Amino acid sequence: MIRIKSWWININASLWFVPTLMVLAALLLAYGLVLLDAGTSNKWTRDYPLLFGAGADGARGMLSAIASSAITVAALIFSLTLSTLATVSGLYTSRILRNFMRDRANQVVMGFFVSIFVYCLVVLRTVRGGDESGFIPPLAVSFALLMALVSIGMLIFFIHHIATSIQAGNIIAEAARETMKGMSRIFPKQVGEEAGSEAEKDFREADLHWHPIVARASGYIQGVASEELLQHAEDQNLVVRLEHRLGDFVTQDTPLLSVASYGADHEPSNEEQQQFNGYFTIDTQRSINQQDVAFGFRQIVDIALKALSPGINDTTTAVMCIDWLGTMLTFLANRELDQPLRAQAGQVRVIARTRNFNDFVCLAFDQIRSNGDDNVAVLMRLLSALETVARRTGSYTRRQSLRQQCNLIEQAIDTTLTREYEQIQVRQRLLEVRAFLAQALLPQIPMV
Repeated sequence: MIRIKSWWININASLWFVPTLMVLAALLLAYGLVLLDAGTSNKWTRDYPLLFGAGADGARGMLSAIASSAITVAALIFSLTLSTLATVSGLYTSRILRNFMRDRANQVVMGFFVSIFVYCLVVLRTVRGGDESGFIPPLAVSFALLMALVSIGMLIFFIHHIATSIQAGNIIAEAARETMKGMSRIFPKQVGEEAGSEAEKDFREADLHWHPIVARASGYIQGVASEELLQHAEDQNLVVRLEHRLGDFVTQDTPLLSVASYGADHEPSNEEQQQFNGYFTIDTQRSINQQDVAFGFRQIVDIALKALSPGINDTTTAVMCIDWLGTMLTFLANRELDQPLRAQAGQVRVIARTRNFNDFVCLAFDQIRSNGDDNVAVLMRLLSALETVARRTGSYTRRQSLRQQCNLIEQAIDTTLTREYEQIQVRQRLLEVRAFLAQALLPQIPMV
């Protein structure tokens, strides 16, 4: 099931899928209108010569002009799209190209102009001259004219959409919204029951005899069929230990997971190993659309790092990235994250490798702080983001992660800021954030 879902996500995100559907729809529409014109009396169209008065030569000329214009504009749109993808990849990061390819507006506009071309060709071949055997499908020809008029608005919309979508603020915001959408779907969702205290107390990982199951392909782990894996472990009286986290790269013929039996020792056969591999989606690149929400953080961090590079030196874009990363961490601050032990009926069945809150904080801020530790604006905005996140959690362990970031920023102040004015600014803000973190604003919430 997870492979079908992965296949559907990849197909749906391609540039050709929606245009292909629209071309097929145009074919059916053209034949349908032509059959409708052929099967009904169109004498009433003579009463509206301004709308339906074109003869055979006029209909052919108009359809030919619309078809040639549509295919020319379609080629222009494909060129603009490829140029935009190259620009975005160079200015920001290539990891957000799939976001543009997935953009439904771009797919629909491309498909619309190609559909006009196909529609006109189909209708054009049915137009015949002559007084007795002549045939002109007035409804089909008029609909082609209507599509041509609509295409003008579509072209203007496409140019506006492209100009808007490549702006840094919109790119970052879209990546953040997609990530938060994925987080709202995944957290606090749990697969099976959380391993209770008794199960955790009784479970001893070292007491089991583990058998490694190797990966059958190399690539990034996009998703895991957790429910099916949990059910399989229960049916076979097994405990499964994942050796990698979502988003990690796995190499073929290296351990993907390990299994152990609660009963008699049982080494998985080749068929069983193949079945276990089927619970994983491994591809050449990471994707937010399944379960790897950390990739959303990775995208925005990469944009910030590119902005802070000497060749670009765009502090404003980096600050915008920090703002949205803070928003995403705020979204996670009061949510239950996945627990490493998953159990059924009090029996541990799956040992997952999960990310806790501190992992997400480090992923969001560590590299940005290291690359912008001499930038006052970056350090100040990092402190503001930490304070914003702290307002949403009363967990001691989660606040400790934020305090650790404050300590690292203090080290950056001592080692990289050489001007006393800048040091005073950042230190004053640091004291404010630390004072806020010391307050018990919310009741203690037991979170990991």
